[in-house]
Amino acid sequence: MSTTPKKKPAIALSTSRDIPLDKLVLSQANVRKNKAGVSIEELAEDIARRGLLQGLSVRPVMDETGAETGMYEVPAGGRRFRALERLVKQRRLAKDALIPCLVREGGIAEEDSLAENVHREALHPLDQFRAFLTLREKGQSAEEIAAAFFVSLNVVKQRLKLAAVSPVLLNAYAEDAVSLDQLMAFTVTGDHGRQEEVFERVKSSYDKTPYSIRRMLTEGAVRASDKRAQFVGVGAYIKAGGTVLRDLFESDDGGWLQDASLLDRLVVEKLQECAEPIAAEGWKWVQVAADFPYGHSYGLRRIHGETVPLTAEEEAARAALQGEYDQLVAQYEDGGDDLPDEVDQRLAELETALAGFEDRPMQYDPEEIALAGAFISIAGDGRLRIESGYVRPEDEPGTDRADNAGGETGLENQAASAAAMAAIPEATDTEDDEGLAPISDKLLAELTAHRTLGLRYALGACPDVALLATLHALVLKAFYRNAPETCLELDLRSSSFGGAGVGLQDSAAAEVIRARHDGWSKTLPEDAGDLWDALGEWDADSRSALFAHAVSLSVNAVYETWNRRPGVFAHADCVSQAVELDMTKLWAPTAANYLGRVTKGRILQAVVEAKGQRAADRIAHLKKGDMAAEAETLLAGSDWLPDVLRPAGDSGAADPVLQSAGDSAGQLEAADDSDLDEPVENDGRTVHPVAAE
Repeated sequence: MSTTPKKKPAIALSTSRDIPLDKLVLSQANVRKNKAGVSIEELAEDIARRGLLQGLSVRPVMDETGAETGMYEVPAGGRRFRALERLVKQRRLAKDALIPCLVREGGIAEEDSLAENVHREALHPLDQFRAFLTLREKGQSAEEIAAAFFVSLNVVKQRLKLAAVSPVLLNAYAEDAVSLDQLMAFTVTGDHGRQEEVFERVKSSYDKTPYSIRRMLTEGAVRASDKRAQFVGVGAYIKAGGTVLRDLFESDDGGWLQDASLLDRLVVEKLQECAEPIAAEGWKWVQVAADFPYGHSYGLRRIHGETVPLTAEEEAARAALQGEYDQLVAQYEDGGDDLPDEVDQRLAELETALAGFEDRPMQYDPEEIALAGAFISIAGDGRLRIESGYVRPEDEPGTDRADNAGGETGLENQAASAAAMAAIPEATDTEDDEGLAPISDKLLAELTAHRTLGLRYALGACPDVALLATLHALVLKAFYRNAPETCLELDLRSSSFGGAGVGLQDSAAAEVIRARHDGWSKTLPEDAGDLWDALGEWDADSRSALFAHAVSLSVNAVYETWNRRPGVFAHADCVSQAVELDMTKLWAPTAANYLGRVTKGRILQAVVEAKGQRAADRIAHLKKGDMAAEAETLLAGSDWLPDVLRPAGDSGAADPVLQSAGDSAGQLEAADDSDLDEPVENDGRTVHPVAAE
């Protein structure tokens, strides 16, 4: 007897029905308890815009006897159900609107809810990128896409940027050969050829970090934060045909200007344009450069003009602004540190406006303008730097200004000595009983020696006068050219450090010293012959402040190969301890000023000290230039300093002479690196200039 095989039962799918919304209730069997993903509000807006794209999974509600009640619970699709309820509350959807539902019978309700979420696969990011790009190509703007999917405009721009990367890289990303972070790094440039070139380099390199990819893509480019770029302006650079590389995924300080030669040409053109009105003022010479070395004005006499006074209208405007500022300060002085944003912003605006009244133009004597010149360059923050009023030695008038000043003012305390010295003839042994014969050189030397000894005796007992005399001598050297001599054998040799140092001119310390010096220079009398009397009228605090500045200009602890001075460095340590010098506020290691100019061993040592051995191991395989660039990023903000810049007494600090010897001993390692780089009221005795710090 033959038997017919049984047929396998057909799969029975749940029936689909349109059920009024007011017949649906949320089931407690829904496994989603925590909020995640798109909010209910955003989902409701999306349903209102395009309708319900996915129906609800429901089950009949039974009474105690097991009969259907006509109501249905929603174990799967609870978020959609809440979004629909929200639209009803907003009167945007009828409470009995028909909702497409799949009616489930049998099984476990919690299993339905779990399965709906577990078996759902999220969209691959690349598919989302390409979908955004498709919407863009079909006419939707980035703003419209952002509004439709409830994301920020920047997110849309990022997705579109990722979708526009070379297809080679997108395919690699789809195959997990490139990470999302790496793909983001490649968006710095839109040049597919350049992207693919760097991708090939990265594939054979140990270092595949996003930072390395960005650095390779921006080789030869100039940061937008560079002072040259700030001076010209990125907008002007782009208008001239330049391109800017931008990073939508990292802070890039404005991006990278790709055409460095174009930028340099624009810098020269703008500097020359800025120099024209300055030269038209009548200066004998105008020197223009993007940068000048530190100490470039050493040996030149500085003339100072008078500040152009404010007009009546400007005085009234400043008074009104100051009044408003004082009123706001008084109103909120007891409110603590938290000011309303609009008040804080207004105070900042008032401070900026008031500061503008302080930056007044100067007017000079036309005769002095004809002798002097000006340096025009770019300051560290990208502003135009004008240093005018410098007289070169060869342009000094034939008659020394200081000599004339001495004759006209007649320093009473030196008059007798000057007259006596002028009357001394050549030595003679003849005697003239009838007249007063000049005394001999020998006797004059003996007498003045006694007077010198007496001055030493008396001055040593008068600290105030000693300070005044010392200050007078130092200020003559620091601020006056061809000034009259003093009886103190003190010398001040302001050093430009022989051109040593990268970025000295734009360093924070140089900016403060320059501003401080200019402030004092405007305070001092124009005539060197008036200096002694002027200093005598100043209060002790003003003299002390000027004294500190003048003495500071004499500091020279620069290492010189031809002049070994171990005692100098020991004394510099003492001074640095006394003033609590913290070089981390004034200097940070970069590839230009340190890392690119030492051996690879020292680069790795720096990274180990600041970030640990693992960080050093990650860059140990790199070439010298790449290692220096990576180390600069790793050390940023770490407060790491080389030995010679560390505080005196630090266990890691080293004598620069010994350190140099160590460097010499390491020449073999260096040789292996082919890319080794080498307020002023004189009557009130208060004359402090505004503190530059």
